[in-house]
Amino acid sequence: MHLPRAFAETDLARLDALIAAHPFITLVTPGDGLPVADHVPVLYRREGDRVELRGHVARANPLARGQGGAALAIVHGPHAYVSPAWYPDKEAAARVPTWNYVVAHLAGMLTLSEDEASLAAIVDELSRTHEARVGSDWRYEHERADHRDQLRGITGFRLVAERVALKFKLNQNHPDANRRSVAAALQAQDDAGANAVAALMAQTLAARENS
Repeated sequence: MHLPRAFAETDLARLDALIAAHPFITLVTPGDGLPVADHVPVLYRREGDRVELRGHVARANPLARGQGGAALAIVHGPHAYVSPAWYPDKEAAARVPTWNYVVAHLAGMLTLSEDEASLAAIVDELSRTHEARVGSDWRYEHERADHRDQLRGITGFRLVAERVALKFKLNQNHPDANRRSVAAALQAQDDAGANAVAALMAQTLAARENS
């Protein structure tokens, strides 16, 4: 990923918040001559600088029939189009359109598992997390044979990140007046993604001003 210094983020607390809000990732692995992308929800854990993702795929997925190995997890955050009309210096600086967005790349070694206890823990934690998000109460019940039988259809994975790249492209290469104007314009949009980008821009501006 191209990562200009102005957009590079090193605070892993922002990765925590990003994955909490966007836990459905793209998992890229080597294929037969071409990369293969799978789209999966993940469980995230960080202890200091150690970042770990866990999840599962269908056992019929070619990924499950491999040996693991090098992989890249892409976490997609909010994004929004930015009109040059929103910049106070649009004429003087001949501004052009752009796109503001947040994304994280986590590269590391992927390991696979068909261990029943590990799979049960992944399914249980995923369901508890996301059932709570939607206000429902379905639970994986390991004592039920029919629930345990379902585990035979999946393979678990774990990715421990060896490299983390966080890109917060939020007009940091612009004067503050432009950044404030863009944030206000995005906040006024009837779009959740644009509103989320606006909030991140406001946080980034406040952090710089308070540093």
